[in-house]
Amino acid sequence: MFSVASWNVNSLRVRLEQVLAWLDREQPDILALQEIKLDNDQFPSAEIEAAGYTALYNGQKTYNGVAILSRQPGEILATDFPGYDDPQRRILGAAYGGVAILNLYVPNGSEVGSDKYAYKLDWLDRLHAYTRDLLDAWPRCLLLGDFNIAPGDEDVHDPEEWRGKVLCSESERAAFARLIETGLADCYRLFPREGKEYTWWDYRAAGFRRNRGLRIDHILASPPLRDQCRACRIDIEPRRLERPSDHAPIVAEFDL
Repeated sequence: MFSVASWNVNSLRVRLEQVLAWLDREQPDILALQEIKLDNDQFPSAEIEAAGYTALYNGQKTYNGVAILSRQPGEILATDFPGYDDPQRRILGAAYGGVAILNLYVPNGSEVGSDKYAYKLDWLDRLHAYTRDLLDAWPRCLLLGDFNIAPGDEDVHDPEEWRGKVLCSESERAAFARLIETGLADCYRLFPREGKEYTWWDYRAAGFRRNRGLRIDHILASPPLRDQCRACRIDIEPRRLERPSDHAPIVAEFDL
C-alpha cells in the first residue's frame, strides 16, 4: 500500500518534534507539509533524514513555504507556475517514480473583495491551467495540501455562519469545482462518511473542542489513482497535542 499525507504544520520549527513523532507512528510513504515558515538553508534536513526520509522544499521565512518528505528520493518538477514570478512560496511539484505530487498552500484570501482575495482567485486560475498541463504529462498525479476552500456545506460546521465568506465563497468553490472537472477526485469523498469531520479549527473560542471546523485540506487524485484509492482519513490526534497546528493531517492510501 502506498500512503500519502498532507499537513499544514503552521511552522516546522515549532512543530518539528510533532512531525517526527507522527512519521514514526504512521510511516507514510510521502508527507506533504505546508506553512513550514523556514528558508531553505534553515530546513532541518538532518533530523528528517535520521527519521528515514528525504526532503524537497521550497521555503520562505516567517510565511508560507512547502516541503515534501518521502521514503524514496524525488525529482523537483516545479516551484512556481510557469511564467509566474510569485514572491510567495506556495507550490512544490515533484516526481516519485511514475507519480507526480503537487503540494499546494493556496492563499487564504483574507476577506471577500479584498486585494488578497483577488490574488487568491488569480492564483487558482493559474493552478487550473497548470493542473491541466500536469495531467497531460503525468496520468498518475496527486494534488494535495491546504486549499483554503471548503468545497461544500457538508464541509463546514455551520454553513449559514460561513455563507459567502472567504474559504466558503461562491467563487472559491467554483474554482475548486473546476479542478474536479479536470478529472481529479476528492479522495475523502470517495468513501461513505458519518458525522462531521474537519481538518482545520480556529485557535479561538475553543474551536477544536466544540468541533467548529472546516474541511479545507484535501488530496485530489487523477483517474488512475482514484481507482486505486483504498482509504482516506483525517487524523485529529495531532490537534489534541500541546501547542498544536490549527490543522490536522489527512491521509490517503493507494493500492500501487
